[in-house]
Amino acid sequence: MQQAEAYRRELAKLQADIVACERCPRLIAHCRRIAAVKRRAYRGWDYWGKPVPSFGDPAARLLIVGLAPGAHGANRTGRMFTGDRSGDFLYDALYRTGFASQPDSSAADDGLTLKDCYITAPVHCAPPGNKPAPDEFRECRAHLDRELDLLPNVRVVMALGRLALASYLALRQGRGESFSKSDYPFAHGAIFNICKMLPTVLCCYHPSQQNTQTGKLTKSMIINVLERSKQIVRDSRASERPA
Repeated sequence: MQQAEAYRRELAKLQADIVACERCPRLIAHCRRIAAVKRRAYRGWDYWGKPVPSFGDPAARLLIVGLAPGAHGANRTGRMFTGDRSGDFLYDALYRTGFASQPDSSAADDGLTLKDCYITAPVHCAPPGNKPAPDEFRECRAHLDRELDLLPNVRVVMALGRLALASYLALRQGRGESFSKSDYPFAHGAIFNICKMLPTVLCCYHPSQQNTQTGKLTKSMIINVLERSKQIVRDSRASERPA
């Protein structure tokens, strides 16, 4: 119990460090510019306009890795996947599978909580054109690296898109895991076990508006991946029980 509380305190400190981070001048400038200019529909909003912290249950067994905050979504509201259509799509799926307390996410203070699920990103600032630069991925990776150490219960990592998977694999290689990234190509629904001691990796298309409006990613598709994650967690718990 004491160790769990220590992890929670360190995780809270990490999120404060993320919010205060200014490692990537281009991204910080973009977040602030968007917050100043705003979108007409959100003129009355006081935009967050800085790095967005991760969000969820510190005891989570499912870790969802996105890409980066949306300019007028999380960069406006200050919470991951909150305030845009990508978030509406994701949180509805999480609600239907028992991971979220409500099906929508409009603001950081809307009462939404996550159970057994934690949402992070390889880049915590909204990037121009939704495209972080390679050096920005590298700079922000330290946050995710620390996060993995502070989420000891994670059994499944759900990578939302090709770049999320690539970032997670790069992090694992940076930790000394020996494998070729080409052995783990992204495909929706793909399941990887890089090492017996590491979390299982599940791949899912990112719930971007482009993917959901074109039907590349449907609600049933993402729900199926989330249900698969629950099954993997159940199986892992059964294998951890003493004989």
